[in-house]
Amino acid sequence: MRRGIYLLEEVDFRPMNSRRPMEYLTWLTRYKREDQSRREPSLTEGMSIRSREIDLVGAFYAVGITGHPQFKAVTLWDCHGGWDGGWRQMMEIYQGVDDRLFLSDIDDLRFSAFSRPLGAAPGSPALSDLVAEGYGAEFYLFESACVRPGTALDYLEAVRAERAPILADHGHRLVGLYEVLFCDTEAVTVWGMSLDAHLAAQRAHDAALGLDDEAEADDRLPGWRERARDFLEGPWRETVLSPFPGSKLALDAERART
Repeated sequence: MRRGIYLLEEVDFRPMNSRRPMEYLTWLTRYKREDQSRREPSLTEGMSIRSREIDLVGAFYAVGITGHPQFKAVTLWDCHGGWDGGWRQMMEIYQGVDDRLFLSDIDDLRFSAFSRPLGAAPGSPALSDLVAEGYGAEFYLFESACVRPGTALDYLEAVRAERAPILADHGHRLVGLYEVLFCDTEAVTVWGMSLDAHLAAQRAHDAALGLDDEAEADDRLPGWRERARDFLEGPWRETVLSPFPGSKLALDAERART
C-alpha cells in the first residue's frame, strides 16, 4: 500500500473581517462538491485545477480563543493516489506557470495562505476510510510539534502507541498522524472530539496537577507531556478547529441530534 499524501493549508484574512472566512469556506466547499462528479481533472479559469483526486476532506474555522489568529480558515486535502495521483496533479499546474494557475475568483479575499505537505505515518488512519465511514466530530484538535531533526516518525510512533490510548479514554479519536514533508523538524496530529470530551480532558489534566479538586485526575495526561519532551526541540502547540457545515468531516445535523 502506498503512503497517504495530504495537504494542510492555513488561510489568513486581513483586514480583520469576520465574513471573509465564511465567504471563502462557502465558495470552497461548494465548488469541491461539484468536483465529485468530474471524471477527468481540468485546469480552469479562476478556480485553478478542478479534480476529484484533490479531495477537500476537512474545511475548518479556526477557534481563535484556543491560540489561532482570529478569523482564520484551515483546510485538509487528500491527494488520492498519493504522489502519482492528486499530488502529481497539483504539481502539474505549476509547469510553465499557466495563467489559469491563479485563483482569480477569490482575488483580494485572502491575505495569505501557508501550506504544509503531509505524509501519513505508520498507523495513521486513511482519510478516505473516515469519509467512507461517515465520521464527523463537533471539534478537531490540531497539534503542531517541532521535533529534533529526523525524529518526526519516532515522535508519531510514540503518539500512536502511548498517547492515542490515553486520549481515546477521554473521547478523542485519532484522525491523522503526519510527518511534515520537505523538512525534518515538524509533526502534525489531528483528533476528533466532542465539546464535552475536550472539556473533560482539560479538567482531568488540571486535576492531575492539583489544580481542580472537583474532577477525576488522570496522571497519564501530564505524563505524556513529559514523555513528549524526549522528542521536542521547539514550539509545541495544540489548537481547536470547528468543521465548516458541508465539509466531509463535519458533524451533520442528524448525527448532532443523536
